[in-house]
Amino acid sequence: MSRVGRKPLEIPAGVTVTLNGAVLTAKGPLGELQMTIPDGITCQREGNYLTFHRVSDEKHLRALHGTTRALAANILTGVSKGFEKQLELHGVGYKAELRGKNLVLTLGYSHPVVFIPPDGIQIAVASPTQVSIKGIDRQLVGEVAAVIRRVRPPEPYKGKGIRYAGEYVRRKAGKAAGK
Repeated sequence: MSRVGRKPLEIPAGVTVTLNGAVLTAKGPLGELQMTIPDGITCQREGNYLTFHRVSDEKHLRALHGTTRALAANILTGVSKGFEKQLELHGVGYKAELRGKNLVLTLGYSHPVVFIPPDGIQIAVASPTQVSIKGIDRQLVGEVAAVIRRVRPPEPYKGKGIRYAGEYVRRKAGKAAGK
């Protein structure tokens, strides 16, 4: 059996969970999220815990068992605490600033890059080289961070570009100095 799927999921304080058929809805202090539980996986509420079971041991159900539980855990964490990704800008003249809700990036191109965040995402700029992305949907926060990073990914020779906080960029040596 799936080790992750077997583990009961505790409902955090301040979060209300409703099961309506195959739809799991969680409301918390930060907002509301819902997910559809796939066919073959059942969710039951037992006191302050959610448990997930599968109807058979077919391969695709074994794969969905732990995944479904992990997605439900992300929903409960999102509506109670939220998620955050940090980005760092490395490079001379590289900077970020907020204009209203839009993120304006100056990254060595001939024009500034304007990023309009989707609904449910808050972007904060602590310093010109530090960008913080917050939201309740883990998948959406990660996707927004990846889209922003894709504007100028870190390059291996000088290390310039946008990287996740704490990300290690493996550096390469330049071309050989000659014979």
